[in-house]
Amino acid sequence: MSVRRPDRWASPDARGQATVEIAMLLPVLVTTLLLVVQVGLLARDRVLTVHAARTAARAAAVDPDPASVRGSLRDVGQGRFRVEIGGDTAPGGVARVRVSTRPTSVPVVGRLVGGIELSEALAVRVEGA
Repeated sequence: MSVRRPDRWASPDARGQATVEIAMLLPVLVTTLLLVVQVGLLARDRVLTVHAARTAARAAAVDPDPASVRGSLRDVGQGRFRVEIGGDTAPGGVARVRVSTRPTSVPVVGRLVGGIELSEALAVRVEGA
């Protein structure tokens, strides 16, 4: 029967091994965590873009003036979105609203989404006066 020594009597090499293993694993764990955060931010930005497009389309249905439509995005994040209005903006016509934005990026892994643009387009009938 062999007797096992407690860790407190372990050689200095054995105690340093855990430190080296943590040092090697930590960058992988941090990068994985940043990737998860980046995916979450990308999903959030997508939902915000769809919400902004719906808000802009509702505003365009009442008043298709571009300044009015951009002003309707005050609560969603007005300066963050680019809004384009086209189509027939006369009463009874079908106006087309396109909202686009760049996703939020996290340092280090944010370069993966650097070239992505999120956009949503909707068509809405303009109410008559």
